[in-house]
Amino acid sequence: MLEPIEEGLFWVLQQLYAVVGDYGVAIIGLTLLIRFVLLPLTIKQTKSMYELQRIQPKIKELQDKYKDNKEKLQEETLKFYQENKVNPFGGCLPMLIQMPVFIALFRVLGTTGKAPGLFQQYVSGMSDSAAQAASRFWVILPDITRSASQVFSASGIAAALPYIVFVILFGLMTVVPQLMQPGSQAQQKQMAIMMGGMMLFFGWTVSGGVLLYWSTQGLLGLIQQQIQTRVYKAREENA
Repeated sequence: MLEPIEEGLFWVLQQLYAVVGDYGVAIIGLTLLIRFVLLPLTIKQTKSMYELQRIQPKIKELQDKYKDNKEKLQEETLKFYQENKVNPFGGCLPMLIQMPVFIALFRVLGTTGKAPGLFQQYVSGMSDSAAQAASRFWVILPDITRSASQVFSASGIAAALPYIVFVILFGLMTVVPQLMQPGSQAQQKQMAIMMGGMMLFFGWTVSGGVLLYWSTQGLLGLIQQQIQTRVYKAREENA
């Protein structure tokens, strides 16, 4: 099912590599391209999240008022969402769309079972020096197909440090956008921190190229979130 996505991603990476001459930079270019394609959806996502936070005090009032009547609480909450034109699930679609891309890139750069990904198949036909040059991201990551765990096991902590930095960014880009949402509740913050911890554990075994993709994606999303939030706040203050 993911094969067409994998092949499409690899083809795009090849085209970007032909321009920039570095697969790490090509992954950043791929991230920018995906963000651009999804921009209308991510704008709606950020707006939906902002609106949900804005109406939280009223939702809390409804929860206190109908705490002993769950059916009435559900009815009134849905009615309130409709009256204020807020979609509580509006923030989910961009993430759902990105997951197949994330998994496909994971498989392109890594190994599924015993089968090497498309990138590994591609460099396997090169000389060792050419394969090393193709797999390198500038001087930052010597091999975008290897994980922090693999580098640490083979070469120790010093060699793994650049990968560990990206593992930390991998976790932070899950936590920070949630913590910086206006009006974030304590429970939401706790869930975000727990998710960030899980992503650190997961990121330890993920290839450097996937870490680079997700970190860049998260950073761009955080910048967009802050810009939109400031615009919405300014509109409210000037209304």
